[in-house]
Amino acid sequence: MMTLQPIDGVIFDMDGLLLDSESLAMDALIHAGTTLGYDVSHSFCRRMVGVAADGCRALMLETYGDSFPLHDFFAAQEVHLRDLVDAGRLVLKEGVAPLLDYLDAQGIPRAIATSSSRARADHHLALTNLHWRFDAIVTRDDVTRGKPDPEPYLTAARRIGVPAARCLALEDSHSGARAAHAARIRVIVVPDLLEPDDDIRRKALAIMDDLHMVLDFIRQARS
Repeated sequence: MMTLQPIDGVIFDMDGLLLDSESLAMDALIHAGTTLGYDVSHSFCRRMVGVAADGCRALMLETYGDSFPLHDFFAAQEVHLRDLVDAGRLVLKEGVAPLLDYLDAQGIPRAIATSSSRARADHHLALTNLHWRFDAIVTRDDVTRGKPDPEPYLTAARRIGVPAARCLALEDSHSGARAAHAARIRVIVVPDLLEPDDDIRRKALAIMDDLHMVLDFIRQARS
């Protein structure tokens, strides 16, 4: 598999791609719903994977009505998620360390473009000792429009000083893959909780099982 432009920068999603956190976030959403007397199902939670907070809020109101206690719900979810994370449940996804080690050795700049808040991203990256391994970290708080808008990816590319056409994006979610594609950044999808649909398969440069495969691809593309 060949790429038309060299890969001079890599932009990572965070949740579900670097961190095995999406299942924890789903557990926290379901727990928050139960606390407030609402039945929030796993299938419904999957619709929020990779979606920024404003999109999640809109989805909750669309599904549960304008009287749904949004503030209390997401506050309860944040507390429960932090409890799970602080209890040691947050781990790296397979292949993260070898891929970052290779990028270090090659001097390839890298960034994170995440739909999470700055507070959550900083907390999770510090706990997993990843915060120092990225040249830029773009959160939902750093942009006007979150994924699937291209702004997070365009901002990340600008902050590492690499043109979008010479970057590679790594994503697990549909929303994130659409954001990278809209930014005209090649995107490899490494599925986590969501299997890629036909639209994502058309937009993706490739679908890969894990970050070990991504590392092999980047090595081959740069050889």
